[in-house]
Amino acid sequence: VGFSVFMIVFEIALGIMLIIGARPKFTSWAFFLLVGFFTILTGFTYLTGYVPTEATFFEFSKWVPFQETNMKVTDCGCFGDFIKLQPRTSFFKDIVLLFPAFFFLWKPGKMHQLFSAFARGVIVVLGVVGLTLYCMSNYVWDLPHTDFRPFKEGVDVAERKALESEALDNVEILFYRMTNKTTGEVVELPYEQYLQEFKQYPKEEWTLEQIKTEPAIPQTKISDFEIQDIDGNDVTDDILLQEGYHFLIVAHKIPDEIELQTQTVYDTTFIVDTVMLTELDSIVYVKRVGDVSSTEVQVEKYLFPDYYTRRYSEVVNPVMEAAQAAGIPVLAVTSIADPAKIDDFRHATQSAYPFHLADDILLKTIIRSNPGIVLWKDGTVVKKWHYKQLPSFEQIEAAYLK
Repeated sequence: VGFSVFMIVFEIALGIMLIIGARPKFTSWAFFLLVGFFTILTGFTYLTGYVPTEATFFEFSKWVPFQETNMKVTDCGCFGDFIKLQPRTSFFKDIVLLFPAFFFLWKPGKMHQLFSAFARGVIVVLGVVGLTLYCMSNYVWDLPHTDFRPFKEGVDVAERKALESEALDNVEILFYRMTNKTTGEVVELPYEQYLQEFKQYPKEEWTLEQIKTEPAIPQTKISDFEIQDIDGNDVTDDILLQEGYHFLIVAHKIPDEIELQTQTVYDTTFIVDTVMLTELDSIVYVKRVGDVSSTEVQVEKYLFPDYYTRRYSEVVNPVMEAAQAAGIPVLAVTSIADPAKIDDFRHATQSAYPFHLADDILLKTIIRSNPGIVLWKDGTVVKKWHYKQLPSFEQIEAAYLK
């Protein structure tokens, strides 16, 4: 996260310096190196669309016509979720930016300048400080100022997931693209023709790709919204279709350390005696303790940092306990799949609500806080809070539980 903030501040500050003409030589070199680096990066990403899965990037003889599915990265992160650029678009954007980069590098004195040198310096310093504080406020102290992610407040996740699933089921296969594993030959056949000739293209010799129509509704991370309970049972529908208000505590990561502790395990040996009962003329078996031995074994115990457990015991749990007392369901979801770790964490934080499991990337997409608190109603996201901005239950009840 720290590196991401640095790059954001650096790029915007560099843009300010270009606009006002601050420190022309430094700005020219910084602009050139930045654009040059991203040109190589986006160019590599775009060109991987020509590289089949069974070949490496530098096996040029095996390259095939461009296929978007060959790319490991399908969109550029230049503007985050605000504007998603395809690698090709981003690559050509960087190519265009190389022209002014070379020009400023060649003649930095031609860069126009606004204000005095002192004023330009003050603007840059204030800009860097202001941008740094703003970026930190968007993840250290609070949630991002504007949420461009699919799980933003007001979204009916249950409805959107159903629509995306239906749209994906309704896509049609247009044609099949086969690539010969030996020669690199590419053959494209319409769907109906492929069904008649598929035996001519055995999978041992050809890689197969289905080319389908685009879903009528674009797919988002909501399609990946899947949650399991601690036993691995799918509880996604139970959460999305739950009526009324409920809280979801999102923890994409639970930091921990493993400590080996010594425990004494006792092993008891029993002896069985026979006793003759003369009055009944029968034998009964009597078991008595013969020996008790002890063995010391090393067991793993999860320990959690105080700074993290306090987020629950002092901030989150008091609010959730009040919510549960008012009859509002509460559950937590994390990416940790170890039941022993979850059990230790629940005891360490005295968390009286169940923990479920989900993918960590999905959880980061839902909310940028660890933990983050999400208020739902009938499958819709009502409100999200960073744990440092979580109000009391009374305030939540007055503002949102209507």
